[in-house]
Amino acid sequence: MTETLPGTPAFPMERAARCPFDPPPELGRLQAEAPISRVELWDGSQPWVLTRYDDVRAMLSDPRISVDSDQPGYPHVSAGSAARRGRAKSFINLDDPVHAAQRRLLTSDFMVKKMELLRPRIQEIVDKLIDDMLAGPRPADLVEAFALPLPSLVICELLGVPYADRGLFHRISKTIISRFSTPEASVAATDELLGYLGALVEKKAVEPAGDLLSRLAVEQVRTGQMTSAEVAAMGQLLLVAGHETTANMIALGTVALLEHPDQLATIRDDGDPKLVANAVEELLRYLNITHSGRRRVALEDLEIGGQLIRKGEGVIGANDIANRDETAFPDPDSLDVHRKARHHVAFGYGVHQCLGQPLARVELQVVYSTLYRRIPTLALAKPLAQLNFKHDMVVYGVHELPVTW
Repeated sequence: MTETLPGTPAFPMERAARCPFDPPPELGRLQAEAPISRVELWDGSQPWVLTRYDDVRAMLSDPRISVDSDQPGYPHVSAGSAARRGRAKSFINLDDPVHAAQRRLLTSDFMVKKMELLRPRIQEIVDKLIDDMLAGPRPADLVEAFALPLPSLVICELLGVPYADRGLFHRISKTIISRFSTPEASVAATDELLGYLGALVEKKAVEPAGDLLSRLAVEQVRTGQMTSAEVAAMGQLLLVAGHETTANMIALGTVALLEHPDQLATIRDDGDPKLVANAVEELLRYLNITHSGRRRVALEDLEIGGQLIRKGEGVIGANDIANRDETAFPDPDSLDVHRKARHHVAFGYGVHQCLGQPLARVELQVVYSTLYRRIPTLALAKPLAQLNFKHDMVVYGVHELPVTW
């Protein structure tokens, strides 16, 4: 059991209203003064939070620290996530060797070379969405008109999920990633999406097509190696993560660049694919849309950064402030698209780092090299202070992004 300590700061912490791109100031203070500290979660539990880059990487690569959300002491993000923990379990919340076995089923689908083959199709989608936005009314909501449709359509085509059903999974995703969804609502949303995907997998087992879910249905469900429910759980992870994260990076990255016009001009006017790729890594480091930390629990007593962590104690790697650690990134609070930032931990680190990062990189590279060149006068349609940022969500971004040109 974790000892309850008085005066422990609540986690997640509040951002400074005037600095919506920066991690909470309290995290910066902890990084400087007490880099491994107790924090208090929604349920009163008090896990450790790690704030330094080296400590976060050490935690994420230590096999003595489990990602299994069913383990006692695991620091759940919310009451909703705790309630649904056993319902849609896939490799993201499994330890090796089961994690490795499931992940291997998907490795070939997300290889860098295979994702590069999607670049022309992604470019086609980006151009069509921009054409439609330019032809429509001003101001436009960049989230609804562009940032959300792009990754949704791409992941639907990859998985074999009908894009016509996007309203269903967009609605469900909002409930699943909300920090404030009730346990009942979170469980109901999860079951609804699992039911939808399970029926789709069963259909594909009989009538397969050339998509990822069809392949899993044929290779795993038909042969009895996995159930349709297990493949559906895997599909849910890919579908939700595959559109929510990239959509928020597109929108939030655009806000950040509009607030740093010199950096935006560099991306827009240079045109060098290597610079754009570099800018994507820097924006991932700078923004950290996965802002609730990487959650783990210790399987045995161990030491990180000189701090003893006992078996059964929760551990949170605060990747947002770790990516602002000056020992890893000089002048870390500055956005610099020329910075070599590929070693960031925005995608995690170790065996559980994000499987879909090659796809996200291609999507973001196409977006950042196209959107500002096609619409060079793109501007916010309301002041930064009036934007509705996603403090209420596990994935950070903006709920709407009114833009004009």
